[in-house]
Amino acid sequence: MSYHVPRGGLPPQTALTTDRARFTEAYAVIPARTLSDITASALPHWQRTRLWVLARPLSGFAETFSQYVVEVAPGGGSERPDDTPDAEAVLFVVDGSLILTVEGAEHPLTGGSYVYLPPGAGWGLRNVSDATATFHWIRKAYQRVDGVEVPEVVITRDQDVAPQPMPDTGGAWSTTRFVDPTDVRHDMHVNIVTFEPGGTIPFPETHVMEHGLYVLEGKAVYLLNQDWVEVEAGDFMWLRAFCPQACYAGGPGRFRYLLYKDVNRHPRLTV
Repeated sequence: MSYHVPRGGLPPQTALTTDRARFTEAYAVIPARTLSDITASALPHWQRTRLWVLARPLSGFAETFSQYVVEVAPGGGSERPDDTPDAEAVLFVVDGSLILTVEGAEHPLTGGSYVYLPPGAGWGLRNVSDATATFHWIRKAYQRVDGVEVPEVVITRDQDVAPQPMPDTGGAWSTTRFVDPTDVRHDMHVNIVTFEPGGTIPFPETHVMEHGLYVLEGKAVYLLNQDWVEVEAGDFMWLRAFCPQACYAGGPGRFRYLLYKDVNRHPRLTV
């Protein structure tokens, strides 16, 4: 598996300022080069770690989730990663190796590792290798429902989960689902969507889920509301609920993105 890994740095003074960055009422595009040294952040209780915030709850922006790309240097990590009681999380490793400690057990993570952490899970993460490790961290406030149990921890790998072809596409469009989509205990899904060259979303999807899309590999032209936008590995897209979207993957290689969406809950009746 191949995943884009941001390396920071800073564009040279000779670089053009004109970019593909867009921020609208319906969608946003954060190009890969935005993840530079000057846009990185730090977190309390994390050592030798920096991160780029791709999405956060904000008026006119993401409403249901936050998403980071986190870079952990050798010897770095945290035994107290998140003090928010209702926060659930998905971790997806794109580079290097880490040791996850959760519920008293250690689990080695490498490129392609996927972890779901329910709210209240006691966990920590350490880089005990001699190379930098990078992972995506998606956080959401879990929506509890009376009579519905909280999901358990899930640890798996992209390499171990067979992509499921979308109907009538001949495998040109497929989705890697890390949890059962019919399991209503989960109120978010984080999947990987894959398009082979020439694969398309052949109609403008317009539906209730909010989306976060990080391009792991390849390039494509993506319809966002009324605009066709070129995107490539390392770009992030945020789509508001009901924002029309479609896609055309022109190649030459496959196009893959990490997809967040909120699912399996009644829409809130107040905002």
